[in-house]
Amino acid sequence: MPAHASRPDEGRATLYASTRGAWWDAPQPFSAILLEGLAPDGGLTVPLAYPELARDELAKLRPLAYPDLAAAILARFIGDIPRADLDALVRRTYTRERFASDEITPLSTLEPGLHLLHLSNGPTLAFKDVALSLLGHLFEYALGDAGRLNILGATSGDTGSSAEYAMLGRRGIIVFMLSPHGRMSAFQQAQMYSLDAPNIHNLAIDGPFDACQDIVKALAGDAAFKRRHALGAVNSINWARIAAQVVYYFKGYFAATAGDDETADFAVPSGNFGNVLAGHVARSMGLPIARLVVATNENDVLHEFFSTGRYRPRGADETHATSSPSMDISKASNFERYLFDMTGRDPQKLAALWATLARDGSFDVAGSPILSRVRDSGFVSGRSTHADRVETIRDVHRRHAVMIDPHTADGVHVAQAMRDPRTPMICLETALPAKFAATIREALGVEPPRPSRYAGLEGRPQHVTVLPADAARVAAYIAGHDRAA
Repeated sequence: MPAHASRPDEGRATLYASTRGAWWDAPQPFSAILLEGLAPDGGLTVPLAYPELARDELAKLRPLAYPDLAAAILARFIGDIPRADLDALVRRTYTRERFASDEITPLSTLEPGLHLLHLSNGPTLAFKDVALSLLGHLFEYALGDAGRLNILGATSGDTGSSAEYAMLGRRGIIVFMLSPHGRMSAFQQAQMYSLDAPNIHNLAIDGPFDACQDIVKALAGDAAFKRRHALGAVNSINWARIAAQVVYYFKGYFAATAGDDETADFAVPSGNFGNVLAGHVARSMGLPIARLVVATNENDVLHEFFSTGRYRPRGADETHATSSPSMDISKASNFERYLFDMTGRDPQKLAALWATLARDGSFDVAGSPILSRVRDSGFVSGRSTHADRVETIRDVHRRHAVMIDPHTADGVHVAQAMRDPRTPMICLETALPAKFAATIREALGVEPPRPSRYAGLEGRPQHVTVLPADAARVAAYIAGHDRAA
């Protein structure tokens, strides 16, 4: 274990190192890791410790409006941006104009004890807007007037559009967004590809999302290329995204409970594991979360791990294209951060697991202290199929007059199977139904409503370049479109 890693305090929560060992002897401030993406050893940045909140501190946070709550929580992870500046950035981000509600992430009740936390009221109708809208402001602040950043990202559907809308027209920033060719919904594709802006480049990769993610990691891990082209990241490998998502767990908990002596469960549709990892961080900070319910679709790598202790990512030929496409992911990037915590925050133990994975294609922690920590961390899991999500969409609409998207339906389906009548269950909404019209039509026989600004979206001219799943080809494209190259 890195020296002194077991002594959490507020100062250590604002300094960062890598899951694979880098920087533990010279931890980095938030602003240094904000623009970095992967750490230099290929690991993911994590705070040296999670800030811990006493019960009386929770009571002070409970009545705060969303922007004030966000600033109070983010300040515990950010030590090198003056608080007045951070407050201003947060207030510019979380506005009624951008999120259609003063609550930003309002909670609704389907029935006693079963709630929906609405995270999809932002500009691209997906939960990714909550964090990425803030990242746009943070990046611009960190770069200043003369800075430059080429953002390289991969999306299975929603990160791409959220990132592109957040970075649209921002000075010094160019976005290169990789997506799996032909594997997103028509709305998701058009939302990205219809953007015609000089700082936005859409690259459709001939392969599944995991191929896109592998390319991003390969190029971000090439130190010389990364430095030459000033590469940064907006995927949930960027810690700032996780920190921003922690906030709505507090907001949801406060909305669903009457006092801080109560516990709550959260059900989270999971693809790249960033959304539910934020819940793990919130729980580690002291938020009274009883269980984090991981809901997977047919690509059930995570469900297999939490059920058995075996972790076996699937190959491209085993990754299913499903009706909840944003979760069609086999290798969840943020699982590394979680597993790092489960090893006791020991980079050597993590490295040994990754070495076994590389050699054997899987590893199994059954019977080990790691699995004991997993069981104590509050994680449980379940699996949803196409038939399950379609029936859940129908059931929720019939009984509650609420229309939910297929990913949220995966979460609700698993949540209903695991409900504890003594504990509120909060299901995280991930997107609005308009993004997945084909499945809504199949389930309900109607067209989902969409905001007027998206009328005729799929018919707009599209701007996209199709490339093979080849890191060298993507690197050449970036080099040819880097304004400073």
